[in-house]
Amino acid sequence: MPPAEGEWILSYGGNGIMPGATLTFGSFRSGYYLLDEVDITYGDIDAGDVPMPRQDGIRFGLDYRPGATLTFEIGVDAVDRASSRLGRHGAVLDRVSLLAQAWDAEAVRSRFATPAVLSTTQGGRARRFFGRPRKFAPAASRLTRQGYTPVVASFVSVDGIAYDDVEQVARVDLNPAPHRGLAGPLTTPLTMTGTASSRTPGEIVLGGNRPTWPVITIRGPISQPVVEVIGRWKLGLDLALGVGEYVVIDPRPWARTALRNGGASVAGAITRGSPLMPQMRLPPGRLDIVLRGSDATGTAHMTVAWRDAFSYM
Repeated sequence: MPPAEGEWILSYGGNGIMPGATLTFGSFRSGYYLLDEVDITYGDIDAGDVPMPRQDGIRFGLDYRPGATLTFEIGVDAVDRASSRLGRHGAVLDRVSLLAQAWDAEAVRSRFATPAVLSTTQGGRARRFFGRPRKFAPAASRLTRQGYTPVVASFVSVDGIAYDDVEQVARVDLNPAPHRGLAGPLTTPLTMTGTASSRTPGEIVLGGNRPTWPVITIRGPISQPVVEVIGRWKLGLDLALGVGEYVVIDPRPWARTALRNGGASVAGAITRGSPLMPQMRLPPGRLDIVLRGSDATGTAHMTVAWRDAFSYM
């Protein structure tokens, strides 16, 4: 379920004895309300500018942008949790402790590249950021003993992009047959068979205003599979998948893997001429994606999963 309007949810899975978290904040009902709107700060561009040789001016190079930092000013409120000052003091300390445990995020920061998810609903649009909690600073306050403490907390996004909270998935069969045609024997008048549709097999439509990452799952039996985004790129794998086997190609910055049956890497089987994973983003709009390969059963297929991407919430 997406967060309620104006709320935020920090979530990640556990890791051994280190617990996961699903913490809701940003509203009065959660007990962690925002004292001000979230502050989203984008890092300075890492410019590749160089001076022009023996003349005025500069030559622009390749520029890179770091992720974004989301900073929250949170009021931790437990005033209504007890009737005595001692009870309110203990209740707010419990809430601050819970917030600190979630923000510590040891379960993800002990795993290389693994992100947490920070999701929200703003203006009726459910979005999520991938990254990690960072700064956590409870402020000294005389109101703490009365059941209230302000906290400043930050979250660093991997790429500063807000992704749609809903993941879309499209199935693409191996060399799909045309979906309409002429029926024979031909007689007058000619009739069309098949289902007329505005969408052809292998067609996907991406929303948002930024290119996004596809996660591609190829399911066997198939040998020498090739995934082609028509007019964009073509990726091949020098391998064979049996019945029930699959390969997941995940080019997202926090993954960058090609795994067989969820375990062994088959990145070495990616054929020459295939794009590097950082080059596999898909632009918004209509795209045609085709799966090719050898399959005697005709049951091989792939799924393409993605989240629409936005420059801001």
